[in-house]
Amino acid sequence: MEPLSDIAFFSLVVRCGSLAAAAQELGVTPPSVSKRLAALEARLKVRLLNRTTRRISLTPEGEIYVAEGERIAADLQMLEQRISGGAVRPQGRLKLGATLGFGRRYIAPALAEFARRYPQIEVQLHLSDRVFNLVEGGFDAIVRFGELPDVRLTARKLASNRRLLCASPEYVEEFGTPASPRDLQKHRCIFIRESDEIYGQWHFRSGVRQETIKVRGHMSTNDGECALTWALAGQGIVMRSEWDAAPLIRSGKLQVLLEDWDLPNADIFIVFPTRSHLSAKTRVLVDYLLEVFQPYHMVANSKRASHW
Repeated sequence: MEPLSDIAFFSLVVRCGSLAAAAQELGVTPPSVSKRLAALEARLKVRLLNRTTRRISLTPEGEIYVAEGERIAADLQMLEQRISGGAVRPQGRLKLGATLGFGRRYIAPALAEFARRYPQIEVQLHLSDRVFNLVEGGFDAIVRFGELPDVRLTARKLASNRRLLCASPEYVEEFGTPASPRDLQKHRCIFIRESDEIYGQWHFRSGVRQETIKVRGHMSTNDGECALTWALAGQGIVMRSEWDAAPLIRSGKLQVLLEDWDLPNADIFIVFPTRSHLSAKTRVLVDYLLEVFQPYHMVANSKRASHW
């Protein structure tokens, strides 16, 4: 089993990006990681990594070892799962990624009960406003908004979720209400810089009509909560997910604008690698989150933000 253990170790080092980060992930000291890596290279009689004090990079031999090694390890895992079938117990480390706001408000509380149900699973929740790469990041699953970008992945819908244009009553009173998407070019808009979307372009649809508007504004951020804070302060019009904005809309602190126009949907999915045999820990996580979010797994026919 030593070669398979070495493959898992080396893959972790590569994913972490540094020996120090790998040591932290493994719960050991950096010298221990360096010593094990040196022993692996000595056994294989090749150098797998070029390393400095701050970063590492793969040698050609290292690229082959990590690519082919991960394939072999995945094939072995699938073979064992196929043989053991439903008898596999949910156990081991489970790494889940989610966005900051949604992860804090909904995923973290849900995982508290999940951990009680499955005490043999070690739950690791990673939150970020950056888009996670499921495979390269070594995640078992991620919770994401919007369309699935990679056909090699499988997604299950957790909840329906629309994007909305909102502004404070004070802003509307001072600057007026836009009657069409084109009117937004005369307004202050608050931008959220995220993923690979083209900065400042908002896309609208109403029936068969589609419009893409280049909007303007003097404030931008990569954090949704900051954008909402500015909108509440009357600094402009913001585009936010329904789950985020609905409480503020219900309280009257924000108003929905251009309700007859739809923005690109932001339905919420749990995404995991496409495999014929999922690990037991990932399977029970997916089933559990589908159970938790079942009340929100619906198509929002109303133009009113209500189900969050």
